[in-house]
Amino acid sequence: MYEYKYSSRFARTRWGVSPLALVALLSFALLSIATVPAVLAQDADDPEQSDDFYVEAVDVNVVNVEVYVSDRKGNRIKGLTKDDFVLTVDRSPMAISNFYAVEGGLPVGEQPELIKVEPTEGLVEPERPQQVAPRPRDQRLYLIVYVDNFNLLPFSRNKVLRQARGFLRSHIRPGDEIMLVTYDRSLKIRHPFTKDPEIISSALYDLEELTGHRVHTDSDRSDILEQIYDDADEIYEVRGRVSQYAESIFNDMAFTIDAMRDQVEMLAGLPGRKAILYVADGIPMRAGEDIFYALNDKFLDSTVLMDSQRYDLSRRYQSLIAQANSNRVTFYTVDAAGLRAYSFMDASNATAGGGAQIDQVHFQNLQSPLLFLAEETGGFAMINTNDFTKGMEKMAGDFDTYYSLGFVPSGEAVGRYHRIKVELKEKQRGVRLRHREGYRDKPVDTRMSDGALAALHFGQHENELGIELAKGTET
Repeated sequence: MYEYKYSSRFARTRWGVSPLALVALLSFALLSIATVPAVLAQDADDPEQSDDFYVEAVDVNVVNVEVYVSDRKGNRIKGLTKDDFVLTVDRSPMAISNFYAVEGGLPVGEQPELIKVEPTEGLVEPERPQQVAPRPRDQRLYLIVYVDNFNLLPFSRNKVLRQARGFLRSHIRPGDEIMLVTYDRSLKIRHPFTKDPEIISSALYDLEELTGHRVHTDSDRSDILEQIYDDADEIYEVRGRVSQYAESIFNDMAFTIDAMRDQVEMLAGLPGRKAILYVADGIPMRAGEDIFYALNDKFLDSTVLMDSQRYDLSRRYQSLIAQANSNRVTFYTVDAAGLRAYSFMDASNATAGGGAQIDQVHFQNLQSPLLFLAEETGGFAMINTNDFTKGMEKMAGDFDTYYSLGFVPSGEAVGRYHRIKVELKEKQRGVRLRHREGYRDKPVDTRMSDGALAALHFGQHENELGIELAKGTET
C-alpha cells in the first residue's frame, strides 16, 4: 500500500518559486521521478509521438486504516481476511483495495524459516530464524514518547517512566523508530527519531531531574477551595477569583493543545504508522469545572455552572483529533496520577464542605480528554491504575498484530474531513474493533508540503535514486 500522485501540471512549473515551494517540489519529485523514464521511453518508441513534452497524469491515493480486533477478554483475533471486513466512509460502502495483516510482528504469509548455522570452534549453535525482510514504508512504526511535564507531578512522571523504559527495551522491533519530546510551556525534542530503543530509554533518566508544573496548579486549586468553603460568606466574594482561575487554566491548556497539534503536524509527511504515547496527570475538558461545582455546592447558585461552559475545551480537542486522524497518528494516553486519592480524606487538604463529589467531578474532568483522544484515533487510555506495564503490553500488541485496510477515495480531494467505520460482515458477540474515526482528503499540494516539512524536520528517510540539489549561478 502506498500513496502516490503525479500530475503534468508540475512539469510546466517555472523557476521563480519560493525556497519552501522548491523544496516541496523536489521532495515530491523524489516520489514521482522514478516513473518518468518509463513514460519517456514509451514515448520514444512511438514514431508518431510529437516533439512536445508529455506526461500522463496518474492518481493513486490509497488511505490506510489500521484495525485492531480483540474478543471480550482482550485476546487478539487472528486469521481474518479482506472479505471479513466492511468499510464505510460517510456511511457509504468502500471497496477494500489493499489488505495487509500482521501477526506477532510479521506479515501473514511471511513467517521466517529456520536456517542452520555452521558450528564454530567445536561449539554447536542452535537453528535460528533467518532475517525477515523490512516492513514496507507505509507499515513502518514511528513512536513518539510525549512527556507533558507542564501537566505532571514529578513523582507521577518518574513512576511511569520507570515502567516505560522496560517497555521500550523489550517491545520495540527492528526497523521501528522512536523519538522523545517534552512539553513545559514549549515543545522540546529531547532526542530525534532513532532505531535504538536503548538511547531513548537512557534519555528518560534525564527527565527525572526536571520539576513538574502540576504541583503549582494543585496548590492553587487547594487555596481556592479553602477560600470557598472556609473564608467566603457570600458568593460574590469568590466568584471573580474562580473565573480568573478558570481563565488561567483555559489559557494554559490552549498552549498545551497547540503544542500537541504542532507535534502531530510535524508527523504528517512521514509514511507509515505513527503513535504518540502521551503521559500527563490528566488534562481538563472544561477548565476549572470542579471549582464551579464547589461554588454551587456552597451557595446553591446553579448559574455558576453556566459560567463554566465558557471554558469548554472540547472543540479544541476535536480539532486535534481530526488533525491526528488526517495524519494517521494514534494516541495512547497515560494518566500518570494512577489510582487517585480523594482530597477530603487527606487532613492537609480537608475542607468544611465539598468532599467526594467535587473530587469526582475533578477526576472525570481530567480523564475525559485522555479517553477522547485515544478512542477517536484508534488507541486507548491507561487510567485508574498504578501498573502501566499491562497497558503498554497491550499497546505493543497493537504494534505487532493488526489489519491494515486500504481504499481509494472517490471524488476530488478538497481537504474535507470524512468519517470512517469498520465492521465485521459476520457479527460476533463480544468482538471489539478499534480504528481511527476519520481522515482528511488532502490535495496533492498539501501532501507535497507535508512531505517537504517532514524531510526538513526529520531528514530525508528515503532517496533511493541518490538525487541531490546543486545551486548554480544566479541569473
